[in-house]
Amino acid sequence: MRERKLFIGQNIRSLRDKHELTQAEMAGRLSISTSYLNQIENNQRHVTASVLLSLAEVFSIDIASLSDNDSGRLLADLLEALADPLFKAEQLSARDLKTFTQTSPVVARAFLNMHQALRRAGERLAQIDDSLERSGALSELTPYEEVRDFFHYNDNYIDSLDRAGEALAQTLSRIDRDIYQALTQYLFDQHQVRIYISEEISHHAPIRRYEPEQKLLTLSKVQSASSRVFQMAHQIAFLEQSPNLDRIANQANFRSPEAADICRIGLANYFAGATILPYERFAGFAVDVRHDLQIMARHFGASIEQVAHRLSTLQRAGRKGVPFFFARVDQAGNITKRHSATKLQFARFGSTCPLWNAHAAFEAPGRILRQKAETPDGVRYLCLATEVNNESAGFNVPAPRYALALGCEIKHAAQLVYADDLDVGKESAFEAIGVSCRICPRSDCHQRAVPPLQHPLSVDLNERATIPYTF
Repeated sequence: MRERKLFIGQNIRSLRDKHELTQAEMAGRLSISTSYLNQIENNQRHVTASVLLSLAEVFSIDIASLSDNDSGRLLADLLEALADPLFKAEQLSARDLKTFTQTSPVVARAFLNMHQALRRAGERLAQIDDSLERSGALSELTPYEEVRDFFHYNDNYIDSLDRAGEALAQTLSRIDRDIYQALTQYLFDQHQVRIYISEEISHHAPIRRYEPEQKLLTLSKVQSASSRVFQMAHQIAFLEQSPNLDRIANQANFRSPEAADICRIGLANYFAGATILPYERFAGFAVDVRHDLQIMARHFGASIEQVAHRLSTLQRAGRKGVPFFFARVDQAGNITKRHSATKLQFARFGSTCPLWNAHAAFEAPGRILRQKAETPDGVRYLCLATEVNNESAGFNVPAPRYALALGCEIKHAAQLVYADDLDVGKESAFEAIGVSCRICPRSDCHQRAVPPLQHPLSVDLNERATIPYTF
């Protein structure tokens, strides 16, 4: 029978560390060379019977205790862990894993501990998801959420569409200085599309309707001039950029056709924004006026929302602007739009932090509110918020109300006109805000609505503070 070679480098090294010996000192006691001991400890050489006997005699230990009997179990555990679908892209041979367990058993066990912790966390999240789903608060990731994540992981910047919109803006500027007139002329000259402004005032009336056979684009008179301009540019995206929209949406590998179609709409919106607010001209003007939203909106004939949204997309390589986050929030605290080039993360489920100044904007229409805020990760932000209220078409026609939130890390605050009279160096001036109560670790928040998911609670029946528990 072929003799099994014994590689127990980690055990030998542990024994040496236990006796606080150098390799030279231990090699001397075993009557072997230092280089040979080094090779044994690094599993480059196996341990011979004579060395095993010397170890037993010199250090008064049982030879069996040195045998790496658990290496087989460690290898089996690694094979099982790597069978997890999480590692489906990894192709490691049994030979590679055997070498790994022999040379670095401590790291191998640390990997297994990490994998077990990951599985426990996954099971915990599954329980949370199940509870939320049973309550009706959560279902499978919706197509809109899929598309939102697509833009988020692309830094809300699509280079090919951004540059195409910028090129169209240059063409339009040569047609007419008034962008509405330029778009109207361009649509007719290039695509024989006529514009019709509908007088219908019902809130059910479409903002934009295109009839390909008649080559007629109908826009609502109820909408603002900036909105009509945006919708015209949006339609050009489908007339000229459809192959590009399809390519980008197909490469995203969405799980449903609905998500792919929603993405195409989002991409067309992106193109429209890049057309009416072309990158170089917009980014340069933003710096010149120090990101004054009202001046920028007036200069480009755009809405405050369009300007704020566009500021969050200035992520072109070599020409990046201030990294902003942007969100649109309704009165219930639901985020209906979100983009972030910062570390700030928005709540995926439930309402936003009530201490965020976006909520206060509804109480101060027409004003831009400022807030110096600090998130639980210690990052500080200058947060801006303002309410937007589309003008109603009539007494019985409802108009949606939203708060727009825009902000950047405090280290960029000097580039914003809104920070001129703020003391950004005073630590106590920063308000502690979170993402959502369910995942916020702050234990001293007076506005907490629900306890955090990942913390055990302590309830004292004899004492009551602002909230009836501690964690």
